[in-house]
Amino acid sequence: MANWYLGTVGFSYKDWDGVFYPTGTQPRSYLAHYSKIFNAVEIDSTFYGTPPEDRVRQWAATVSMGFKFCVKTPRQITHDLGLTAPAIEAMANFLETISLFGDKLGAVLIQLPPNFTLAQIDVVDAFLAKLPSGLKYAIEFRHESWYSDETARLLETHEVCWTSTDYLDLPKQIKLTTNFLYIRWLGRHGQFAQKNREQLDVTPQLQWWQEYIQSQQNQAQAIYGFFNNDYSGHSPATCNRFKTMVGLPAITPQIPRQGRLF
Repeated sequence: MANWYLGTVGFSYKDWDGVFYPTGTQPRSYLAHYSKIFNAVEIDSTFYGTPPEDRVRQWAATVSMGFKFCVKTPRQITHDLGLTAPAIEAMANFLETISLFGDKLGAVLIQLPPNFTLAQIDVVDAFLAKLPSGLKYAIEFRHESWYSDETARLLETHEVCWTSTDYLDLPKQIKLTTNFLYIRWLGRHGQFAQKNREQLDVTPQLQWWQEYIQSQQNQAQAIYGFFNNDYSGHSPATCNRFKTMVGLPAITPQIPRQGRLF
């Protein structure tokens, strides 16, 4: 039976104030509150740069045992350097920092840009071959050319997870290439002005994913899954909805209501 780690993409959103976080909660207290509701989070801010070591240690110290941080590889490595030779050294430095999460580190997400095609498979092969062992890696492709048996064989060779995505026109699929699954429920960026409530009924999509995952989960040791605010308008509520669908206990945030004066 696979261990489930479900949460949201990021946790620091002002629109969640008074809805997910008690009104007036200071940003420094967000993670402590979040970790009482979900057992994993995808850190999106690392895409823009490696965090300071002290921040990684602070994040790790804030949550309890069993919580998992999944981190997005910096765009300098995936987009600017394009996984070429200089990216390998940059990746080593990034991994050295995030290894400070210790056993609270889940998987490292490597998201490739949309213009990165199967024609560059040798570049990906060389990059994955240089990754340090002992960590979990998941790679996300955003060009349809990658959806092939050749890609699956490559990832199986390096024991890297093929990230499943519910995103725009990309194919929806689960292809088990290592001993865990990594799923991202995304959405068109900026389609919701506010992120404080669900504004789109995604129940049919979630039911599809539930059935699809059930066909694979017995072969996986762990399932990581993260919801973006752009998917339905308010990722915590959608994550809890999905947890209920797959038979996991959903914890609803208890938000104190302000008393009336009259």
